Amino acid sequence: MTMPLERAVFFVWILGVKFANTQGMSKRVAIYPGTFDPITKGHLHLIERASKIVDRLVVGVAGQSGKEPLFDLNQRVEMVSSDVKSIDSNGCQLEVKAFDTLLIDFARAENANIIFRGLRAVSDFEYEFQMTGMNARLAPEIETVFLMASDNWQFVSSSFIKEIMRLNGDVSSFLTDNAEAKLREALGLSSN
Repeated sequence: MTMPLERAVFFVWILGVKFANTQGMSKRVAIYPGTFDPITKGHLHLIERASKIVDRLVVGVAGQSGKEPLFDLNQRVEMVSSDVKSIDSNGCQLEVKAFDTLLIDFARAENANIIFRGLRAVSDFEYEFQMTGMNARLAPEIETVFLMASDNWQFVSSSFIKEIMRLNGDVSSFLTDNAEAKLREALGLSSN
């Protein structure tokens, strides 16, 4: 029986993790950053998986990302906050916060020692690899951990979802009801 790649990566990381949660050790605190414009079920799946690894997970909603989001920062924070309520966080303290600084500065402010990044495809890797290298130079005390997207979510992106909805396609399998309603409203489309 073979192990799916996403679980193999998780398993290898767990074996080598230097943030073992033993008595007397500090809590494992992580950041899962993103634009979340809008948040997708793929994002939620990664958040739930990350919550199994750490004691506290801060979902960081980026204000300045080099992108031009459809939703303003407050709308995105509200949407993410609403949607993460449905997650089984496995006893992990789960928080949603906006940030408008360098990711490593946000991580330090939250006392995080881990940054989770999701990878959907090989095309994500080069960008993430460069960002991880720069973050490691600026903050060597913070580790970046990649979580492979499940095969159900590897092709899902917020950009694709917005385009599908603009063209009257069905995005219900990619978004929660909350996110779908917000996106439909933001695009000026009537409810189905």
